[in-house]
Amino acid sequence: MKSIVRLARGVMSRNWRRVLLGGLSIAVFIGAWQAYSWYLNANDYGYAAYIPYPGEVAEAFLDSFVTTDATGLLMMDHIFASLKRIFLGFTLAFVIALPAGLLMGSYQTSEGLGMPIVEIFRPIPPLAWIPIFLVVLGHLWGPVAIVFFGIFFPILFNVMLGVKRVDPILIDAAKTLGAGRQHIFFKVVLPFTTPYLMTGIKVGLGIGWMCIVAAEMVGQYGGGVGYYIWAMNEFSLYDYVFAGIAVIAILGILTTGVAGQIERRLYIWMGMK
Repeated sequence: MKSIVRLARGVMSRNWRRVLLGGLSIAVFIGAWQAYSWYLNANDYGYAAYIPYPGEVAEAFLDSFVTTDATGLLMMDHIFASLKRIFLGFTLAFVIALPAGLLMGSYQTSEGLGMPIVEIFRPIPPLAWIPIFLVVLGHLWGPVAIVFFGIFFPILFNVMLGVKRVDPILIDAAKTLGAGRQHIFFKVVLPFTTPYLMTGIKVGLGIGWMCIVAAEMVGQYGGGVGYYIWAMNEFSLYDYVFAGIAVIAILGILTTGVAGQIERRLYIWMGMK
């Protein structure tokens, strides 16, 4: 417990200005939300129930973790279901997009072979695949495939961009010092490409969460936070709908934060910081 307190103090001391501004912006947002909900209820608008008070949403948020819903699941069960699909979809996208991006960025032949296929599928919104994938692949791998399509292209194109932007002078200097292809790749190309890769991962994760929520809403069973939001909406429990939306926001922030921590660790490991 003491170590957690010391860590929190260290973060506050280093980033007090960012923490203060972030807290202020959240407070302003909640205040505006509270005022708008009060305005709707005070004027007896027919859709006031759709915008519950922040306090009601907070109560529903806490209750969702201790009270089962109509399917007998707790919010944590839905979170685990969504995280499992996100993890599988991300892993598949990363394992395929990273080497493909490195090859297509390094060799014109690889780019010439791969780009036509990529350009056929890239303009298609991942959500367009929902009806097909849910039927063909089921309610685990169907959403996983949709997440894969959402994350794959941001990683692929960012890695390609990073490889193409490697300064040729750095490569020539490494060759002059006697570095072979393997050393050039690990000491020059990969470190230079890492910031582009991490950008692709962060963008892809944001898209992945959008995809998984939509897929779970359409699938309408099998658990997941998207399914929870859809189910609560069916029962007109809008405070619980907002609670589910809040969970998605928190999960998105946490996964992006984990990616940021991994990025910093990689920079330190590679001697870039």
